[in-house]
Amino acid sequence: MVIMNHQMRAETDPTGATDSVVSWHIVRDANLTALCGKELVDGAPVQDATRWTLDPDRNCHTCGALFLRETPYLPDEHTG
Repeated sequence: MVIMNHQMRAETDPTGATDSVVSWHIVRDANLTALCGKELVDGAPVQDATRWTLDPDRNCHTCGALFLRETPYLPDEHTG
């Protein structure tokens, strides 16, 4: 089984200011191409993919759908 490491990478405003997050995308490893195909800039903010649920209104819907298809559902992580 191939295990991919995902992370969230920000799409920033057109000026390139890294402190202005327009939306969050999911990338494999440290790639600059999001799962949806959007090219992101090097140096844009990144965060762990486990933070995907914290601000859903700012997340790319397509990246989220593809991320769920690549991430295994482990029932033991959702009990308790």
